[in-house]
Amino acid sequence: MELSLGLLGFLIVFPLIVAAVLLFVRHDGPRRVIVCAAAAVIAAASVALVVMNLGTATVLFSFESEVVDFVCTGISALIAAVIIAFGVRYKNALAIALAAVQIVGTLVLEFVFAHEIEVPYGLYFDSLSLLMAFIIGVIGSGICVYALGYMEDFQAHQPEGAADRRPLFFALMFVFLAAMFAIVFSNNMEWMFTGWEVTTVCSFLLIGYTRTEEAINNAFRQIVMNLAGGLGFLAALYSCAITVGTFSFLDFLVIGVNEPAIVTFAVTALAFAGITKAAQMPFQTWLLGAMVAPTPTSALLHSSTMVKAGVFMLVKLAPVLAVAPAPSIMVMLVGAITFVLCSFMAISQSNAKRVLAYSTIANLGLITACAGVGTPEAVWAATFLILFHAIAKSLLFLCVGTAEHHIGSRDIEDMDLLFDRMPRLARFMMLGIMAMFIAPFGMLMAKWATLVSFVDAGQVALIVILAFGSAATFMFWAKWLGKLAGIAGSPENVETTVKPTEWTALLLMACLLVLGCVFLPLISAAVVEPYIFGVYGTVGQDISADNLWLASLCTVIVVVVLFAGAGAKPKGRTVDVYLAGVSRDGDARSFQNALSGTAEATTRNWYMESVFGEARIAPVGVVFNSLIMVAAFVVAFVVTPLVF
Repeated sequence: MELSLGLLGFLIVFPLIVAAVLLFVRHDGPRRVIVCAAAAVIAAASVALVVMNLGTATVLFSFESEVVDFVCTGISALIAAVIIAFGVRYKNALAIALAAVQIVGTLVLEFVFAHEIEVPYGLYFDSLSLLMAFIIGVIGSGICVYALGYMEDFQAHQPEGAADRRPLFFALMFVFLAAMFAIVFSNNMEWMFTGWEVTTVCSFLLIGYTRTEEAINNAFRQIVMNLAGGLGFLAALYSCAITVGTFSFLDFLVIGVNEPAIVTFAVTALAFAGITKAAQMPFQTWLLGAMVAPTPTSALLHSSTMVKAGVFMLVKLAPVLAVAPAPSIMVMLVGAITFVLCSFMAISQSNAKRVLAYSTIANLGLITACAGVGTPEAVWAATFLILFHAIAKSLLFLCVGTAEHHIGSRDIEDMDLLFDRMPRLARFMMLGIMAMFIAPFGMLMAKWATLVSFVDAGQVALIVILAFGSAATFMFWAKWLGKLAGIAGSPENVETTVKPTEWTALLLMACLLVLGCVFLPLISAAVVEPYIFGVYGTVGQDISADNLWLASLCTVIVVVVLFAGAGAKPKGRTVDVYLAGVSRDGDARSFQNALSGTAEATTRNWYMESVFGEARIAPVGVVFNSLIMVAAFVVAFVVTPLVF
């Protein structure tokens, strides 16, 4: 166990050291070496920790330090001070006010309420933490490697004389990884809160990276919403100090399962923090606004860090939510409404990154709803939704970023010849899309398990919502997939200039996705089931092992067909485009029409913005979910004091 404790500390501290070094590295060569080496080390340490502890139950480490307590308090205060400084600079009064409340609340908590509370076991891990460590360490590190080539192209497209701020960018990426490791390994809730707020400020700085007016506005939208969630977390800490007298997260969960009334307010506040971090409605706009950031930022936020911290918190709370009605109903309804409405809004989007953003929010909504149900079966489904969403979304974001740099657009309507212009990239993108919505890939298996868990729990409303949301999901993914599969003419192949670091990251994500789907039964047996059995004392798998292995075999067949001949040159005679008449210009797809005029053949998806547009649907979710959360807090505030 000493080696495991050493790996935990290494994974939290080492990325911080790398970040400090990268702040002072201004040349591409040394930066490339440092980032690649650090990413490899972090990924290897994460995998080693997981492999060494496969099938393990919860492991607590005796680690208590007043120095760490004060350092965490100092970091929280520093974060608030940074936000206040930016708020003053850009005249954002709301951000200043929220940060001021946080800094006062943090100091009062530490020096008035928390000074006598001891958490002898400050660090821990269980199988869910190990799964998250794999996602953070391997996928997050892979995104950092991808960012090397992407940010080189990004900087080349900046106006001449623009400052090169990549040292700060890469430093923030590695600080993000350290903060996430702190969140998933901290049993001391004060330490967890510090990691929680570090991810918030890193996201703020990365979204505002370009310093354009739009970027600054979206960065402040993110910070305001997540500061509100941070205050929810802080309120939960106050409630824990007053009602249960401990900041041990695992002790808090045990108390919550046995005496839910005592912790109802704290659980509601923590769930609220998770909902804001996971960008559930009405907080979805901060994640949509994050699309203005460079693609590696979007990939990091959507796949392995920021939003995953939110659903990690909610899944950890699931056993308590199963017995605490007020927060459970809030989490279920907020997640379900977000899932169905954001799935519908994705139909109206042609911007690929916005489709990915709405899809992310929708899938996080489904995970949130599973956590709210709180049964072992629902947690099994939620865990695999987290895993496959993380891998597939990272692959898709990286594909879109590379495509944008080489075809000059992120619009889906401009990707209809991508299979010819970037044949390998198009296959990677198609793999990511198929993994999100069709059998036999793991995401659909997890959704099937979600359906079964809703049926077993008797949640009729959630079953209906899942059906409609999944239908919308099929529509927007199928439209995109159809565009990629189109072939006509012989356009120039433009993927020859894709950077090696980008191909490395894309290949890593694709391999992880395929391996995850193929070995899903083993992952279930070695990682997911041990966590569920340790928490609930029962297994949570609803799908038979035979069916899981059958899906694995089918995955292999689909992948072989998709990538067969990817590197081969087409044989045979190339003919002009046939347009069912007299062609005028094959490359332009123009032909002679019935009146001897020139007509152009075009294909375009139907986006139905008048029906599924943001302006029409978003207000519904914002109003309903806001009312649901207010009602949950009122009930929680009334219920918890009655215990005393």
